[in-house]
Amino acid sequence: MEETTTQQETLIPYLDMGTGFLIGLAVGYTLKKSFKLLLLLLGLYIIAIFVLENKGMMSINEASLENTVTNLFSKFKEFVIFLKDRLSNFQFSKGISTVAGFALGLKIG
Repeated sequence: MEETTTQQETLIPYLDMGTGFLIGLAVGYTLKKSFKLLLLLLGLYIIAIFVLENKGMMSINEASLENTVTNLFSKFKEFVIFLKDRLSNFQFSKGISTVAGFALGLKIG
């Protein structure tokens, strides 16, 4: 009987959270996990390109690579602006809890 009470007591804080906090938590957690996966895949891709270039199987056009990286950074900036605008559309009380959930999601992600 004590285990059931202990489990219920540990779940109570999660049941009291608002929807804004939970949405922020989910978005922050997912964003961090997907960003880590993206960085891993990008790193493996870059390593493969440099190994192939070192073996003489391909050559890298540095201007094209620089252009691609610049485009990726601009897309990332647009995404950050989108998130900022989206979070600012919440009401003040919900916005604060959403931002707190987002920060916690980034922390635990």
